[in-house]
Amino acid sequence: MRRPTAAVSALLAATALVSAAVPAAAAPAGERGTDRDTARAAAAPAVEGKGPALQRTLDGIVAEGVPGAIAEVREGDRVWKASSGTADLRDGRRAKPGDRFRAGSVTKTFVATVVLQLADEGRLGLDDPIGRHLPGLVPDGDDGAPVTVRQLLGHTSGIPNYTDVLRRGDDPIRKLQNSRHTPRELVELALQEPRPFNPGQPGKWAYSNTNYVLLAMLIEKATGRTLDQEIDRRIVRPLHLTDTTVPTSSRLPGRHLNGYERLPGETAPADFTDFTDFTPTAFWGPGNIVSTTADLNRFYRALAGGKLLPSHLWQEMRTFRETDRGPERTYGLGLESRAAYCPGEKPVWGHTGSVPGYSTFSFISTDGKRQITLAVNTSLTMPEQAGTAALKAFTTALCAK
Repeated sequence: MRRPTAAVSALLAATALVSAAVPAAAAPAGERGTDRDTARAAAAPAVEGKGPALQRTLDGIVAEGVPGAIAEVREGDRVWKASSGTADLRDGRRAKPGDRFRAGSVTKTFVATVVLQLADEGRLGLDDPIGRHLPGLVPDGDDGAPVTVRQLLGHTSGIPNYTDVLRRGDDPIRKLQNSRHTPRELVELALQEPRPFNPGQPGKWAYSNTNYVLLAMLIEKATGRTLDQEIDRRIVRPLHLTDTTVPTSSRLPGRHLNGYERLPGETAPADFTDFTDFTPTAFWGPGNIVSTTADLNRFYRALAGGKLLPSHLWQEMRTFRETDRGPERTYGLGLESRAAYCPGEKPVWGHTGSVPGYSTFSFISTDGKRQITLAVNTSLTMPEQAGTAALKAFTTALCAK
């Protein structure tokens, strides 16, 4: 099996439990193209000149072996929505732009926003040691330096990634699908591993989902309410994100994309393994939000428009630093910045997400004029050609030229 190319990696966040792609396979007959809702959306307030090209890119993703793809693109006050392929391989139900999906690590921006709001309210400080709020849970570094809230937000804590532990062994995705973990168990699992570096060590950065488990625990400790309650009352309800939830069960609500992976030995589209139902505890904090393309676009527009954070904390969130993935991919506090998609233009920002069965990409241009959220219903075994096709959608939507 091949390792993912850079194109595939552009869609995958570090929640991935399997780092291999499989050869592309054509989508089954009758699963390509758009439905009538898509046709109406493209014909009405379409992004002039981009609609047909964007539709071709979605069709291209599906043609390379992904069951379904959906997207919403915004340019100024104009909106274009599209879908291609299949939401449910069992009954052939077509993918539609409003289908819900698991947004993976896009959750991190929601969690970071809530933490920054708590900082604005004086309930915590960004440079507070996490032990001040969650005593005895995380040891200091070998040099005596404590882990701070800011380091958790920006992945400079040096705390190991618990998903690296869970990916070991035979058939890790199936085992994880129905597993049950408390947040404390996930943290303890990570702390069994050696630290890659001490907290805040200069020049060091490492993506760790454990950071956001701890931040979710911090939110609950600081507010006395559950993570889903806080995200709902601080972000979902004020922004009227009517299709966004933090699930507490394994089932996806309402009309949704089913999530699929093609595991070793599977070759035909019918042999995809369904991972739609998935334990909510496996990615609690770093990757458990369910949403739609429209809701995620609305969320990031509100964040950019100053509706969720005061200007000084919005600036903190957008203070990007180099990562271990090259200078063209930098990270702030719960935000990614990408410079490679539109050469010669300012970097775009947002977040990617990847959990078994789902890949999500939600980014906005620096000037706020262009935006895309793309979701496809496969992730860890996405064919590399599909990743290349997806990059065409990103550049078409986000680049001014």
